[in-house]
Amino acid sequence: LEPDLLQFIPRPVTAVVFLFPVTEKYEQSRREEEERIRKEGQTVSKDLYFVRQTIGNACGTIGLLHALANNTEVLQLGDGALKHILEKTKAISPDDRAGFLEDDKDLASVHEASSQEGQTAASSAEQDVDTHFVCFVQRDGNIYELDGRKPFPINHGPSSDLLLDAAEVIKTFIARDPDQLNFTVIALAPKQEEED
Repeated sequence: LEPDLLQFIPRPVTAVVFLFPVTEKYEQSRREEEERIRKEGQTVSKDLYFVRQTIGNACGTIGLLHALANNTEVLQLGDGALKHILEKTKAISPDDRAGFLEDDKDLASVHEASSQEGQTAASSAEQDVDTHFVCFVQRDGNIYELDGRKPFPINHGPSSDLLLDAAEVIKTFIARDPDQLNFTVIALAPKQEEED
């Protein structure tokens, strides 16, 4: 997460997906953050796509959905489940989007198929897991944390370089639980051109 090493990542980075351990320190911080924002408020871009996560153990799918849905201007979506979901949910609330996803058979089959393709055994929807995925995107000059477990997106302030700014926010997650090791960062970036 050091700036000089992050310079090797092709730009522009359009989303950052972050996996981290859910600990009591994190949960306490999450509750305090929510309370502070409810009291003080925050600015949230009207162009931000956010969905609540009400499906168990689907945080990776929701994180990827956030990454892709907030980048439709740079991605070409073919016909399929994702395009269908975005068309049906773009004009409804985050809670209504969650309800739609709960009932959407296409998402369920895609989620099930992709979760079985990994190198480790997939968790069942009812199983307790101790890690969680969130997504960071940039909208209207600000960096947003999109976490479907939270009631709203979190505006982390002005951003001129999504990757560098997301790294700074991610460092606060790591500093909160320095004894934890289960952290992973993935950047949605353009394919790097091969040199001759």
